[in-house]
Amino acid sequence: MSHATVDAVLGEPEVVEDLVSSSAWRNLKEAASSLQLLQAADGSVPDPDARAAGLVDRITASIEHLAPALPHDAAYLVVVVRDFRRWAAGGFGVPDFLDSLRAFQPQQDRRNGLLHLVVFPMFTQNGSTNRYVEAVLVEVLWPEFVAELERGDYSNRMFVPVRFVDFTPGYDTNSAVLFPETIAMREIPPFTWGAIFADREAARFRRVVRHAAQVTSLDLPADAAALLDDQALAEETFVMWDLIHDRTHMRGDLPFDPFMIKQRMPFFLYSLEELRCDLTAFREAVRLERELGAVPEDDRTDAQRAILAHAPLVRYAVIFDRIFRFAISGSRVRNYDGLGGQLLFAWLHQHHVLHWTDTRLSIDWDEVPDVVLALGREIEELYWRSIDRPKTAHWLAAYELITRTVTPHPASTWAQGPRALPLDGPPRGLTDLVHPDEFPLSMFYEALAKKMGDVIASTAGITGAGTVSGDGSAAR
Repeated sequence: MSHATVDAVLGEPEVVEDLVSSSAWRNLKEAASSLQLLQAADGSVPDPDARAAGLVDRITASIEHLAPALPHDAAYLVVVVRDFRRWAAGGFGVPDFLDSLRAFQPQQDRRNGLLHLVVFPMFTQNGSTNRYVEAVLVEVLWPEFVAELERGDYSNRMFVPVRFVDFTPGYDTNSAVLFPETIAMREIPPFTWGAIFADREAARFRRVVRHAAQVTSLDLPADAAALLDDQALAEETFVMWDLIHDRTHMRGDLPFDPFMIKQRMPFFLYSLEELRCDLTAFREAVRLERELGAVPEDDRTDAQRAILAHAPLVRYAVIFDRIFRFAISGSRVRNYDGLGGQLLFAWLHQHHVLHWTDTRLSIDWDEVPDVVLALGREIEELYWRSIDRPKTAHWLAAYELITRTVTPHPASTWAQGPRALPLDGPPRGLTDLVHPDEFPLSMFYEALAKKMGDVIASTAGITGAGTVSGDGSAAR
């Protein structure tokens, strides 16, 4: 790595290109990918030999060579090299990278364009369940208007939006997050950050929604069409959405812990929690648009102008991603995101702002905000009532909220009502009786899924590279 590169402003295109094309990064990526072939699912190397030791030597030498170009990650890069060497010296058992995880603190410096080298044994959510050594180069996405939002009403100190620069095979998948809990370690520390790949979210959104609009003959508003034509604009929109969504998980009148992380519960409760967070982002986008729209143009700051420009795009993103991608992506087994999309679509249809007439989809955009806000209030009322209810009563109330809009499986025990359920036993009995696909796809979605399946599948491994504007192909 040349001194000129080390001294350059991180995040400039030539610096990114230098890192990706450097022999050190290529060597690190190749060594990590080769080591994966020797690892078991838990990250250990069952039959360690000179090959494994040699690969770790290549990994650590490459990290040390790249480190001068990443001075903000200096402490982490020193410790991760130490963790790799300790793992190799100990015989390649189940890896423990807790020390290097504690040293990696990207949330402390969220400068737009800042580069990070991330190397850990880890699984990749919606990607690989194996705790293999993965190496990822990422770039922070932190536009000034998002920084302004975070400094104000939407504080979220742990949120780190990023875009892909390059990665090993675990991220050549559907995974769009980098979370510390995925990393191999001896104990669970308090987590201080979470990273979301806004470029992948934006790129697959653009590809899927463009195709869905064609299939359904949906006329897009001009600003929604512009969102599909501009990768950079879509990335910023998703960062704003994710900032508000992410912080919502632990805010509001909650059923103690909305995730019930250490408890097993019906998947439709996760559907409502994820949808609640998205609808909160939608609600806040509406509020910001209305409040800033009332400020005279000459009195608005640059950040306020940017927020006002992005707020309606967040609304489009929430609706289109939910009804066109979430609803028909992934397995139908306990697909809580899929159910959230189905619920939003059916709610819009049954409140007469979304229409499927003469085999064409149309949406009354002026009336959509109030209808979507009403669904958000339904979920918030459910949550507010939850602390006064037993757990099973809360579960039943959540099921009833959903079934007022989405039809359950005809063979469902839950659909038969409380008298058909084992209410006198442990909650697990109720969870076991939830159908794997408790709320099957409607006829509309069955037909749409057949027309969209190949396009959705094509977004695996997608990034925003080369798609700042244009056709939305968004391929690496």
